[in-house]
This record gives sequence, C-alpha cells and structure tokens, in this order.
Amino acid sequence: MLIVTHCFTSCRSVFFGLIGLSVARLTTTLQTQRQVAMNVPMVTESDGWTVYLSREWEVLGPFPIHAREQHFLSPSFPLNLSEPIDLDRTWPSSYVDGGSVGWSKACAGKDGLIEVSYPAVRWASLRATEGWAALQHHSVLRSTLIVHPPSRSHSLSEPQLLVNLFQGSFFTILPSPDAVGEAVIPEWHAGNIYALGKAPPNALKLPHPPSLDSPTTYQIVVSGDYEIRLFGDPRSILGTEVPKLSVTLAVDVQDSASTVIRDESHDVVGDFVGGWAFGNAVGIGLRSLGSWWTVTGATVSTGISENLTVSLLEKQRIGPTQTRVIPVVLIQTSPVYLDELEIILRLESGDAESEVFVTIPLLHHPQWSADSVPAGGIKATFFYGTSMPSAFLVLPPEEPRNVPLPPILALHGAGVDIFHSDRFWIKALPRQQHSWLIAPAGRTEWGLDWHGSSTQDAWSAVEALCDILASREEWNRWSLAPKTKVLVMGHSNGGQGAWYVAARYPDRVVGVVPAAAYIKSQAYVPWVQSRSAHYVDPSLRAILDSSLTPDDNDLFLSNLAATPILAIHGGNDDNVPVWHTRALISTLKTWNPHANVTFREDSEERHWYPDVFKNDEVAAFVSSTLSGQDAGASIRTFTLTVAVPSDSGSLHGWSIYRLGIPGRLGRLTVNINPDGISVETSNIGAFSYRPESLPKDVKNAPFLVDGQRIELDEATWDQPNFSLALVQEKGVWTPHALFDVATTSLTGRISNLLSSTSPITIVVPNRLPSPESSAALRIAHNLNVYHKLDVGIIDADEADRAVRDGSLASGNLVVLSYGKLRGFAASLLSKSATPFGVDGTTLRLRSRSLTAPSTGVLFLHPHPTNPEALALVIYGTDVSGLERALRLFPIRTGVTVPDWIVVGSQADARGTGGVQSAGVWGNDWSWNEAMSAF
Repeated sequence: MLIVTHCFTSCRSVFFGLIGLSVARLTTTLQTQRQVAMNVPMVTESDGWTVYLSREWEVLGPFPIHAREQHFLSPSFPLNLSEPIDLDRTWPSSYVDGGSVGWSKACAGKDGLIEVSYPAVRWASLRATEGWAALQHHSVLRSTLIVHPPSRSHSLSEPQLLVNLFQGSFFTILPSPDAVGEAVIPEWHAGNIYALGKAPPNALKLPHPPSLDSPTTYQIVVSGDYEIRLFGDPRSILGTEVPKLSVTLAVDVQDSASTVIRDESHDVVGDFVGGWAFGNAVGIGLRSLGSWWTVTGATVSTGISENLTVSLLEKQRIGPTQTRVIPVVLIQTSPVYLDELEIILRLESGDAESEVFVTIPLLHHPQWSADSVPAGGIKATFFYGTSMPSAFLVLPPEEPRNVPLPPILALHGAGVDIFHSDRFWIKALPRQQHSWLIAPAGRTEWGLDWHGSSTQDAWSAVEALCDILASREEWNRWSLAPKTKVLVMGHSNGGQGAWYVAARYPDRVVGVVPAAAYIKSQAYVPWVQSRSAHYVDPSLRAILDSSLTPDDNDLFLSNLAATPILAIHGGNDDNVPVWHTRALISTLKTWNPHANVTFREDSEERHWYPDVFKNDEVAAFVSSTLSGQDAGASIRTFTLTVAVPSDSGSLHGWSIYRLGIPGRLGRLTVNINPDGISVETSNIGAFSYRPESLPKDVKNAPFLVDGQRIELDEATWDQPNFSLALVQEKGVWTPHALFDVATTSLTGRISNLLSSTSPITIVVPNRLPSPESSAALRIAHNLNVYHKLDVGIIDADEADRAVRDGSLASGNLVVLSYGKLRGFAASLLSKSATPFGVDGTTLRLRSRSLTAPSTGVLFLHPHPTNPEALALVIYGTDVSGLERALRLFPIRTGVTVPDWIVVGSQADARGTGGVQSAGVWGNDWSWNEAMSAF
C-alpha cells in the first residue's frame, strides 16, 4: 500500500537535521525558494510550444539501498527501461510482508511536490534491529509528458526542456511506450538532491523530435532515494515511524535559441567598506540557451565613475545550455559609493556579436570599529582556483593587535547558505577581541562535506583575507600573519569538517571546537542494508572502500593527540547522535590518555541551540588557545597518519610525501629524547622533517629510522626553513634534499579530480551534438550545482594544438570517449603513462582488451602538460557503457571509486557486484598489485 500526502510544511523541514536552524525558519526559507524557483503550473508554454506534465504518477518500491549506492545501481532499478514496463508485475523486496512489491499510484501537488510513503511496511520492526539503515530505500517514479506544437505563426524549431528535480537523485525522459522504433538508451540527468540554491535547471533535448502537427507523449522516470541525511528521522521530524520521500519536479519548455541570458543567482560581488571593495573579484552568471558563445571583454557603463573600472580576467566560452560565472576584476583608484554597478559584457559566436548589460546592486559599510560592525558580517570575494569568483563572510575583531592572533575558521553545517539574507551562521558566532572570524562557503551549502575542494575553499578564504587586508593602508593594522594558523570551529557537518581539516593539516591549527559532529558517513548511517554486499567479492569491496579512507576522521586522530580541543554535543541530539563525539574522544584518548581535550555535553539540548558557541566555556577556551596559553611543552612522541599525501599537511614539522603501497594508511611514529631520535614507519615510502623544529638537546644524538642509523651533516641542523627528506630505496633509508623527492602523488581516488587548481577542462571529440557532448554538458551542470566549480569545454583538435604549443589549461582534465578510441583520447593513451593503453582503436588494461558491450571505464591519468594536475578518462565501449561510467563521476562524498574502475551491465541490478575490476595506482602511476582487483 502506498499513501501520498500533501503536507507542504513537512517536505523540507527535515533539512533541520544538519544545518542548525529552527524547523520553522527553515521551512519558511525553503517555501520561499520553491515559490520562486518551482511554483509553476503543470502546463507551461514557451514560444508556442506547450508541455503538460501529468500529476498522476506510478510508484514502485521500496527497495533497500545504502547511501550513494544508487550511483552504481541503475536509477530505474529494478526496471530494465529497454523493455516495456509491465504495471502488473511484482519484484522482490525484503522490506515488505510477503517479500514482493508492485506498482501503486501517487498524485503530485500543484507545486510539483510528490510525497511517497509506505505505511504497510513494518518500519519499527526493521528499525529495531537495523537502526537508521533500515529507513533508507529506493523507489522508481514514472509519469507522462505531453508536448503540444506551436501554431504555424510561431517558430517550429525543436524545443528543449528545462527540468528542476529537487531532492531526487536522477531522472530521464523516454519516448512513449507506444512509440515505434529502436530502443532508446536512457540519458540520466542528476537531480538537485540536496535542494541547493542557485542551481540552474537541467536543459535537455527530447529523446526524439516532437510532432509539428499533433501532441507527442513522452515518459519521465525519476529515481527517488530516501537518505537520512536528506530527509531526517521521521520519528523526530514527523512524529511517525514511517519515512516519507519528498521530491519536487517542475518542467518548462523553451526554444533552442542562439541567445545568452543572465542568471543573477550566480552573481558574485563583495561588500564595500569605506568606499572600497572588500575583494576585487566579481562574477556574472550567464547561460547559453543553445549555441557556443565566447565572452571577450568587460567594461563599466559610461559615466558611472572615473574611479572604478573593470576588466575581464580571461575569456570564457559557454557551451549550449551551460551556465558559467564570468570572472571580472574590479579596479579602483579612490573610494566609490555607487548603489549599483553597471557592466557591459561583449560576446561572440562565430560571426555574430552581442552585448549583455548587467546591473549588480552594491552593499556599503562604514569602516568597522570596536563598537560598530555589520551584524551579518562583511562579504569578501576572491578568485578560487585562479579564476572562479567566490565569496566568504568575515567578522572583524574589536581591536587590532601589533602581533596578529590566529583567526577562527568557522565551518557551517550542511544546507546552510551563509549568504542568506539573515546571515544566520555568522551571527551565531562570538565576535573576538583580537581575532578575525572567517566563514567560508565551502563552494556550496553542502560542498564536499568540507573535504577536497571544500577544504581548499576554506584555506583559500584565509589567504584571500590576508591579501585583502594588505591591499589598503587603513586595513594594514588589522592584518593577519603570513601563512597564519587558525582555530577551527564548526557545527554538524561543519563540526565533522573541523575534525577533518584539523586532522589533515595539524600544524596549521592551534585548536578545534567541533559541535554536533559525526565521525564519518559510514558511521552516520551504516551500510548494513547494502544490496551490493550480497554480490561483491569482499576483497574487491575493500579496494572500493579504500576511496573512503581519506574521509574517515577516526583513523586520523593520532594527528590531534596534542591539539587543544573543546568538543560540544547536545545530549538529546536526534540528528547526529551524541555517541559520535563520545567515540571520537575515546579514540583520541587511546592515542594519548593525557590529550588536551574537553567534552561539553549539554544534556537536554538537541542538534542546534543558540548558545552552542556563545557561552563562557567556549569563550575561555578560545581566548586561551588563540593567545597561545594552551600551547604546552614541545611534543616529543607522536604519530602522523596519512592516507593521501597530497591532501595532508605536516605534524610538528614532519611530513609524509609518499606511501609504500598507495591506497593503504601510512603512519610515522616519532620518539624524541636526549638519547636520540627514533622513527618507526608503517607503509611509508618517503617523508621529511624540519631539523629546526627539533629540540636543541638532540642536535648530536643518534637518528634511527626503523632501526637504521641515519648519518646527517651537522650543518643541516642550523639552516632555517630547511627540510630533509628520507626515501626508502630497496629497503634502505637514504637522505635527500626535499626538492629531489618526486612530486607527491595526486592519486588515491577519482574524487581527487575535484581538487583542481584552476577550472576543469573537458575534452570532447568535437563540439557537434553527440553522446560525449551531452555527457560534457551534464558534468559541467553537476559541478556547477554541487560545487560551483567552473568548467571549460574544448574539442579534440583544440586539445591537441594546446598540448603542442603549451597553452592547455593548467587545471584538471576530463577526456570523454566511447566506442573506437581516436583523436585526443587515443593520443593521450598511446604514451602508456599508466597500465591503460590503446591497441589500435581498442582500450586495453594490461593484457586485457575492454570490448564487452555496456562496459564503463573511469581512470585517472597524468595530465599531458602539468605534473601537478590530473586527467580523468571516462570511456564506454558503447553509449550505454558511457552512461554507466558517468553515474560514477563522484560529485558527492561516499561514492566508492578509487583511481580506476571497470563496471559492466550487471551493476544495474547488483551495484558494486557488477564492478569487473578496480584499483589504486602505485607510485609514479605504476601497477599496484596489492590494491588491484583484476
């Protein structure tokens, strides 16, 4: 039995779980967002084309699934959409009495809201043994679209659909079941599963052209996946044991016009303080409706101000349906007090030229002081990754200080838009007397859970503030120290992020205040209901799961054994259970029973409460930590733990640069005493240390590494900022100058691709409509929605020329191909830089040719021109294989894809049980037998 309700308020209030807002306030915020973005009628019209979305839905489910497993399973599981859908058939499901489920009916509300629950399932019984894991489930939703052609007085160009899917994972448009012709391979588009703001719609072509004389019917299929992190615990949110899936779907139609339009939601502009921009980066959101456009220049409107000009940071090409944020640099010669900024952008498309006139409102503040500061902080801007306009919030200290104190880096919870009109997050933090408060965006409201690119964003915000304060003489006395350390603070997902950032970069952190933090995704909701687990080889599963190791905060607590920590948790937290913080502290004290860690458990409080950070205990801890009172004596015994060396910093001056077997943890244990320095390594290939960081009483003491005595030149001890590297070569540790050590490996998992030093470039065979072009635009769309990462798309000829003349963009690269390997993809692989290669036009992994139908392949590869960047090859033996590979592109945390993976059609029903082989590269891109399933 399936019940559909229309309780509008309950739909989004479940986001309360990880964002630290009141249910009432959050519901109001999301209702407003939906009214703006989603409140459209079921019939929409554009240039004569009309689309009708049926409010009647067929629903199939529930099926057990663990978080992110839907990226391996077919989004239409258990259906095979290449076959007609049988509405009378049943499918096995372990959640229902009798063990099988069939189709039920549902009806969408006028605003497109579809709410699905299964009250006949004995959820309380399942939960009694499986906990929250039993509530996670998958459903398939199916309805119809009818497209009516325009009258003859209108354009008869083929329309495209604009689809907004909130809190659904994937959707596809298919021909009518009655359509005659070849079976269509579903083209899956990712939904906005986190309901992120500032997200452009999915723009897509219909699977076949609609009739110009009569209505044409299509099917729409949605993958609906209930995750606790998205919808919350129904017992506490809805007062029931029955989980409720809530997705919202809106469909619009527009002509495929050769036009560029504004997307104001993507604009980035900082506040002005005393007439000066707090950061010179400006971003302007543009979307192309149907052709390739290049932005070639930017100027301010005539007569605005002779004291302010702008320039285009670099040319930007926008693909059909793509949204990009155009980077513009502000140049000021004196203060300005304009209410708005008017900019003209120049564009070209072939022989066509155009101009876009942009008006951006400006917000002004007076110079801050001890008694005067904007309640919602100051919005600052910078160019993330060299050219991506980005913003963050800051709260100035009450007083400047001759010797700057470390700032507080405050990480928000999941779903929090720090720039929302009420600027809730910055207001929840206590202003400091001498320290800046820095609230980074983390790319988006969820980002990458403060891992990878979100961590980069946080550190970039710190560096940007340092640069901004140095840019004006009147701000200099409020400046930060170069390469300043920070105190990390965060709530919920941000609390988890505080543990993460501090444990990966311990020498850059003076203290940590994590509140309501969870340990890691697998601990938040266990994977005991995994469908894949019934099929996958455990040794293969271990290799796949190694891609999650870098995110497992409990494994890296040795790095914080001497760091001052005040951990906070509500004792009645029904979103992130309090045992998470208790377990983290217990683990930390196993490493160091005398660890400087304090646990504040507020027994009656739930997930968020107003004084979580604004209380005397937090104030005292922060004050003493920032002033250095908790620094303690020199640390003489410690263990540094690393999973991916390129994502890790030093501990007490010691760094790990290379692992013995990549994919496994590496640990370096150091014991320093007057009798000598003893180092024990576990899975370490190369490490370094700074002699000047060692206590003076061991200057001439013996230095042992794994029992081997290392003879050092005494002069190295007195060199400032000098680091000495030791490399294991054939079982012997050999000293090297640090610059002689090979570049730290960037590999370990495919999600490393998201940590790009500049915009990601996607290479397609050509810019004509094709499966690869569609894939490129979908990747670009997903990176925009989930991470606000910029993407440029070029064709294979452009890529070849750029490699030859050295002009290829320095950021990470994605190469798309299917079928026979030709052009740029073939030339890249012909160099045999990894065990993947090309045999004629066939992809080969070592001695095996990959030719089986419906096979998808993803693997990291050296960037052709930049040794500090990555390339990712996404390949399908055919179009269905390419589609399967695309779903594994890790736009979210928790998707288990290591450095390379080969997946076949069995994954549609068996999840990771359909993975044919996978692995982690060895050092220097070599074959890693210990971490490969082949």
